Amino acid sequence: MGGWIFPPWRGVFYPEGLVQKRELEYASRQVRAIEINGTYYRSPDASTYEKWAAETPEGFVFSVKAPRHIVQTKALASTGERIGRFLDGAVALGDRLGPLLWQFLPTRKFDADDIAGFLDLLPETHAGVALRHAVEVRHDSFMDERWLELARDRGVATVFTDSPKYPSLADLTGPFVYARLMRSVSSETDGYRAKDLKAWAERAATWAEGGDPADLPHVGPAASRAAARDVFVYFISAAKERNPAAAVALGKLTDNA
Repeated sequence: MGGWIFPPWRGVFYPEGLVQKRELEYASRQVRAIEINGTYYRSPDASTYEKWAAETPEGFVFSVKAPRHIVQTKALASTGERIGRFLDGAVALGDRLGPLLWQFLPTRKFDADDIAGFLDLLPETHAGVALRHAVEVRHDSFMDERWLELARDRGVATVFTDSPKYPSLADLTGPFVYARLMRSVSSETDGYRAKDLKAWAERAATWAEGGDPADLPHVGPAASRAAARDVFVYFISAAKERNPAAAVALGKLTDNA
């Protein structure tokens, strides 16, 4: 799920009477990972990241969305200093730090030179903390095998975005999988029909086992079987009030797979 503060979740996902300051503590014990979206708009200081980490259990991770002042810059390859400042804070999550999400605007077209320069700025470690990077592309020009080659050369995952609005490519370009599912509906208690959640659980299991689900859209050929992978699946946007239920339901299905 994306974030943990959303008033419509109170009394639905969160128990009646739970104080807001304990919502992260509760949410992090219902799902295994949360994508922090607020960092897109404002970069917290290290002490805030440390506080969030302290409220979560062992094994829980946050994905952290990179600030818009970086990803909206016209020349991405010029953002090295800003990337460093963002990472100075994010690494304070320590072992609670999951992938870093770099989400491009829908107007960002594929420019091989600028994109390559940007990817070269994304370090494997920062202040001794290992980093994983996922890039979400939102322009059709990225439906190009040259993008896949650039991302694979640098070990960067391409986000699979299941959305009616944006390009949807499930090509595997990094050592882990990052999926953002955006089709929850208010009429379903769990956001998705049971058969659709089951299908996502099966795809997640295939990814985790090193496979590449053939029923998802690809730009290039499906990847050959590889080593086991970490898989991050987030329910984002759409009928947001249903996304925690969808995440909990999918977690139960994958536990029983």
